[in-house]
Amino acid sequence: MTRHLFNRRSFALTALAGTTALALAACGAGESGGGEEDKVIKVASHLPPMTDVVTLAGEAAAEEGYTIELVQVSDNVQYNRLLADGEVDANFAQHQPYMQAFNEAHGANLVLLDGIYDAKVGFYAKAFDDIEQLPEGAKVAIPNDASNEGRALAILAGQELITLPEGTGFEGRVGEIVDNPLSLEFVQIDLLNLPSAYDEEGMALVYSYPSYIEKVGLTPADALLLEELVDQRFTISLIAREDNQDSEKIQVLRRAMTSDAVRSFLEEEHSATLLPAF
Repeated sequence: MTRHLFNRRSFALTALAGTTALALAACGAGESGGGEEDKVIKVASHLPPMTDVVTLAGEAAAEEGYTIELVQVSDNVQYNRLLADGEVDANFAQHQPYMQAFNEAHGANLVLLDGIYDAKVGFYAKAFDDIEQLPEGAKVAIPNDASNEGRALAILAGQELITLPEGTGFEGRVGEIVDNPLSLEFVQIDLLNLPSAYDEEGMALVYSYPSYIEKVGLTPADALLLEELVDQRFTISLIAREDNQDSEKIQVLRRAMTSDAVRSFLEEEHSATLLPAF
């Protein structure tokens, strides 16, 4: 949960932008009647390359006579709400800790199916290119959701910029910091809005994912601090519900999302930022 003591601004999540139906099935798919709707698999996602993976998986699903319909949303809330409410069959936009936090907060029954890729997260700095130049009292932008907050703090602790309680791992919270020798000021921001903080005057370090920081023309190669070891809990994964995880649709979707075509796409188009996890 966000700690208001450290919040310096408010970023409102945008509403659901709408849905984008992609015609990804073989000839005749998408026509109504005769049970064709049972061959449509709705998958919610929000940004490239996640949406690109869903699109590519649609080509594999078409070979089995299914259409994957991409339901594109505009924030990190709607894809889980749609899935929990049964409006979509699955989503692809998050890691396990984020899913678990949603389940606990909303009494949902989302389940992880397959890890698809690991993203190279890190901290970016516009004003300097060496961590030794980080000034005392510097502002540091980190995510405002608990799962990503802990991941960001773990990177800083690994660089001995802060000290967390022993055994904290990726579960750290700003309020639990034991030692902060540079008196860093933590500014907690919604994950989608973190790239905007990169251009903000006075913001020394900004945490972000490759798919988000790309908005300001950066890649993990530009990161001042990069996560050295990716915990598999943070793998961006395919998510469904307990009540549909064993359905034929979901089994088709799992095969499509872990196809050779998807692996090749990740390895050939995104090797600098992503690592296949299957």
